[in-house]
Amino acid sequence: MTTPDTDLTPDPDDLGTPGLSGGAGAGGGTMHIGELAERAGMSLRTIRHYDEVGLLVPSGRTAGGFRTYTDQDLDRLLVIRRMKPLGFSLDEMADLLTVVDGLRGSAGEPTTDGDRGLLAARLDSFIEDAQARHEGLLERVAMAEEFLGTLQTLRASAP
Repeated sequence: MTTPDTDLTPDPDDLGTPGLSGGAGAGGGTMHIGELAERAGMSLRTIRHYDEVGLLVPSGRTAGGFRTYTDQDLDRLLVIRRMKPLGFSLDEMADLLTVVDGLRGSAGEPTTDGDRGLLAARLDSFIEDAQARHEGLLERVAMAEEFLGTLQTLRASAP
């Protein structure tokens, strides 16, 4: 059984010609899901799941119906990928992406100074939360290192 982030089997719907400009890596055009997966270090299955739940919607589709993604989509996917090990839920990821979109002005509506202030405050809250989760991970790593030391000491004394 494969894990979601190692399953690189393409969906027949996602096969086709490269992006319009030879891929986003070659001049900032578009890329298909396979290139996006490779560049992000994620599986096609995981990317499709993020599409299904609305976290990462393709920027477009080719005339043949194939998903196309941009470098901005890759940046969005990398934010999602970085949140995952910190234990953020899909809803929390969606909330942060809404904040990011609003601050970047890509939410589709003009952002007033008041809105930007509220978005910045929400971002500050995410920063504090991420810092606390990071601290928790560091504590777990320290415990894991201590455990490994215990095992290595035990092994050194065994025949």
